[in-house]
Amino acid sequence: MARVYLYDTTLRDGTQRRGLSLSLEDKVQIAELLDDYGIDFIEGGWPASNPKDTAFFERTRGKLSTSQVAAFGSTRRKGLAVEHDASLRSILELEVPVATLFGKASVFQVEKILETDREENLRMVEDSVKFLVDHGVMVIFDAEHFFDGLKAEPDYALAVLSAAEAGGASWLVLCDTNGGSLPSWIRHGVESSRRVSGLPVGIHAHNDAGLAVANSLEAVDAGATMVQGTINGYGERCGNANLCTIWPNLVWKMGIEAGRPDRLSDLTRLSRTVAEIANLAPDDGAPYVGENAFSHKAGVHAGAVRKHPEAYEHVNPASVGQTRRILVSELSGRSNLLYHFDDLLNAEQIQALVEHVKQLEAEGYQFEDAESSMRLMVEKSLDHVPSYYGVDRFHVSVTHDSLSICEATVRISIGDSRFVEVGEGAGPVHALDEAMRKALTQVYPILHELRLTDYKVRVLDGRDATSAAVRVWIRSEYGNRVIQTVGVSRNILVASWQALLDAIDYLLWSENVSSRHILEAAPTR
Repeated sequence: MARVYLYDTTLRDGTQRRGLSLSLEDKVQIAELLDDYGIDFIEGGWPASNPKDTAFFERTRGKLSTSQVAAFGSTRRKGLAVEHDASLRSILELEVPVATLFGKASVFQVEKILETDREENLRMVEDSVKFLVDHGVMVIFDAEHFFDGLKAEPDYALAVLSAAEAGGASWLVLCDTNGGSLPSWIRHGVESSRRVSGLPVGIHAHNDAGLAVANSLEAVDAGATMVQGTINGYGERCGNANLCTIWPNLVWKMGIEAGRPDRLSDLTRLSRTVAEIANLAPDDGAPYVGENAFSHKAGVHAGAVRKHPEAYEHVNPASVGQTRRILVSELSGRSNLLYHFDDLLNAEQIQALVEHVKQLEAEGYQFEDAESSMRLMVEKSLDHVPSYYGVDRFHVSVTHDSLSICEATVRISIGDSRFVEVGEGAGPVHALDEAMRKALTQVYPILHELRLTDYKVRVLDGRDATSAAVRVWIRSEYGNRVIQTVGVSRNILVASWQALLDAIDYLLWSENVSSRHILEAAPTR
């Protein structure tokens, strides 16, 4: 089986994305993850640029079991003796086994950006590579702007590769730095480079034309044996090639060995953990690892997948650590509900529920990301959910003078007992949640462990201005379990209240709190 080396540059190129910043601890944590997944090379940063990157190399030296950590740098400055170049000397001082040097492979870049002549640029490439190789460092040469240079003056772009080879480079990586190449241009570039050099070739693609993954795979098909990219495609402008898409495509589609094969089945965890560390929301539409990657909404699709998953799934979701999701919505048919509830409902009940869901969604409800509310609705229709409490009334007030004070009062019944509690919060919904918890935890201490972790509001028709109906979506967590609920109303507090109560009811029901226990546990008030 052919092998392709995975080279991750999340810690350097990925951090050039707008809004992404990683601390030293973040970088070390990500590096340990990448090492566990069998990524061959981890580009740790540019030691000459900041102390944090230098500290990263010191922290990871000798600590990784699979990956090699590469330092990043540029060729020497024009007109400067190589041994006096601070960037190159900083790499040597780190005592790293691998360095990735970039040099210009485009005449335009050489003459207009570096403002030097062609021959000096070739000397800069060869001198810099040789300097590090002579000191025992393996050098990966990144030919920056290679594909643009190849189109403009092919002989010079190829001469830059030859200069790097003459200096002793171990790899020639062809960079689509502006991210505007088409796959056919990538193939031409790889084939051209292999005709002038016997060194292994890599690809470094950017996504400005939306083709970074396609270009990377095309390069591999043309003979490249290294792919550079980032987790989740993070990077400057439109991002870098996404390794979370490239890796499974190499293995499952092209039959190529890459990374640790036993860890590919947990790829989704890698993607989401890195997103969490980077404090960025995961991309629900990402191939393989996105929340929507194996979600089915149309009734026809759900029916087919129920019989034969391969009808609408190109790989088994479990192969990348995913699970199949069958969504319930106004586009649903019987198949979507059968997938979830065929052990609970008969044909007549399913049809009635389908019509009920369609009516609710016409009113503004959406159950795709509120599966707990959907499940609760089905169980209540079957009388499987006890009446845990009754809400007599609630009242919320907001006072604003020197300070904003939000207070909520709730009056609830549990059995023959009555509870009246007041909560104060940062906002009206928070105050309402606090008051409800004060009342209910006296009987249901389990609710102490229910945490609200996300809260979203969407205006359903902005033309109604402040009287518009809103949909409130709440995500709660209990231990490792996730509870997602929804409420809709023209009153944002009522919509929030509905979603909060669904979360409470769902937890009590799913934890099998019995109605008999409810009455026995209720104190007299």
